[in-house]
Amino acid sequence: MGRTVRAAAAQLAPVFLDRDATVAKACDAIAEAARHGAELVAFPESFIPGYPYWALVKDPMSIRDFNRRLFDASLEIPGPECATLAAAAKAAGCHVAVGLTERDGGTLYNVQLILGPDGTILGKRRKLMPTSHERMVWGCGDGRDLSVWNTKLGVLGALICYEHSNALYRYAIQAQAEQIHIANWPGGIAIDGIIDAAARHYAFEGQCFVINVTAVLTQTIIAELGEGGAKLKPGGGYSAIIAPNGTFLAGPATDGEIILYADLDFDRIADLKMIVDSAGHYARPDVVRLHIDRRPQRPFVVDED
Repeated sequence: MGRTVRAAAAQLAPVFLDRDATVAKACDAIAEAARHGAELVAFPESFIPGYPYWALVKDPMSIRDFNRRLFDASLEIPGPECATLAAAAKAAGCHVAVGLTERDGGTLYNVQLILGPDGTILGKRRKLMPTSHERMVWGCGDGRDLSVWNTKLGVLGALICYEHSNALYRYAIQAQAEQIHIANWPGGIAIDGIIDAAARHYAFEGQCFVINVTAVLTQTIIAELGEGGAKLKPGGGYSAIIAPNGTFLAGPATDGEIILYADLDFDRIADLKMIVDSAGHYARPDVVRLHIDRRPQRPFVVDED
């Protein structure tokens, strides 16, 4: 095949709950990555405008003010902030995958937004099931959110955080000939090696590259959380770019803001596929198979002539 793609993982801290400032920071990082030759740059989970740590560390009855701030600082898709990010992607000639909170009507969603190098929105996906405390903040996705994007870089797929714990979610993405996987997570939440295990296993299981990117939890964010914030520790990144055999091409970066770079040699995918192609010659659809329902799950449907 002989094809190589230069990828970047932007381990950064948001300007907490400041949508415009964090969008500007993302645009600066896109430009910086492009100067280093990146054709794809990925950002952390809910980078814009920040992860809802308050739902993790505060009493459910005391998070209303933070929820209101998140609601006001969330993005609509399409919308002016998305247009700003898309313009930055176009100026850089770069594919971009950014984690954000989307506002759709009265509900918020944890989203991965995918932008093309021509400034178009290639698509988005919502986290299928918010994890634990996140259910007090975000709504659920549906079957449309288990899709991939065919780009000039290759087949791009994505999952968010603990979605990587679900074998069916993983296989749903991998079975669509995924070649580059975006895995994004929050920063500062110690989960005892789970990110390392999940990201490296995903690469081997799917015989694909993994761009694994976490945020950085700063002391400024912890202080803003007030009472309860003391339960968290600053830092806590674990970003890396991983080859199809589970080895590191860049990172892991475990602390501080940094943009990691690596060249993805697609011959490495071919090498692994010849041994084990999980959705091809190594599958047994006569024994087990996966079914996806991609119909939109809407609470309001109108049937009329």
